Amino acid sequence: MKTSLLDRTRKALGAMAVGVLLLVTSGSMASAQGDNNELIKMFRESAERGEAWAQNNLGVMYDNGEGVAEDDAEAVKWYRKAAEQGDAAAQNNLGVMYDNGEGVAEDDAKAVKWYRKAAEQGDAKAQSNLGVKCRDGQGAAQNYVLAHMWLDLARAQGNESARKYMESLVTKMTKEQIAEAQRLASEWQAKHEGVGQ
Repeated sequence: MKTSLLDRTRKALGAMAVGVLLLVTSGSMASAQGDNNELIKMFRESAERGEAWAQNNLGVMYDNGEGVAEDDAEAVKWYRKAAEQGDAAAQNNLGVMYDNGEGVAEDDAKAVKWYRKAAEQGDAKAQSNLGVKCRDGQGAAQNYVLAHMWLDLARAQGNESARKYMESLVTKMTKEQIAEAQRLASEWQAKHEGVGQ
């Protein structure tokens, strides 16, 4: 599961800056064709200056074919630039690309690497994705306790997918494993207070 363009834009620019951005581009958005060339130009210029939020957003645009031709390799290029700067959304998105073999060879270990980096920063989608990888033993050793911990952290932030994954996971766990996972999640939250909120 990837972070949406709007979610990342809001996070990067803040609600007021998004409002300004929408005002600036409203003329082209209001056109019958929905031309967003100015928005693409702005993202590209910012991305080329090394701004991680723009690099990630440009990656999403290439990933989804939003205003540009869909190009998974180009999406990976921009996700990687942002991910290497520590952008959690880009780290998750790059993990998804490795997970699905889009623009890169499928590689569960690399997917887990990028999910973990984003999950440690509190990215709920990455926490959910990492929880699934731990549950299934793909790219990481199968570990229901860690899977539950990551899914619980994502669920606590409102991630609906994580809640659904947990419902099926707990049927495979002992009460002791569940208690241990809950303890680990509580410890993680205490150690990372305010992260991902």
